[in-house]
Amino acid sequence: MAGNATLKPTTVNKPKLERPKLYKVILVNDDYTPREFVTMVLKAVFRMSEETGNRVMMTAHQMGSAVVVVCAKDIAETKAQEAIDLAKEADFPLMFTTEPEE
Repeated sequence: MAGNATLKPTTVNKPKLERPKLYKVILVNDDYTPREFVTMVLKAVFRMSEETGNRVMMTAHQMGSAVVVVCAKDIAETKAQEAIDLAKEADFPLMFTTEPEE
């Protein structure tokens, strides 16, 4: 080993990691899509039980909309699109939207 090199500690500034924003997937009520179909989509796409799917569907039916799930943005957008695509295939105007959680 050569010389008297002194090692200076270097300070590493770690960037403060912000938690990724969570997004809500919202089921929007309509007057055309049958309740059974809505519940089936909630079960198929969002892995809900019959009871939970039914409860979310009834909330949307009574209130105009209901939060289905809160998750990472890319997952929220993918799930919402999957649900919309299923409804389109069956010729229903069922709509899901996503928005940042406050």
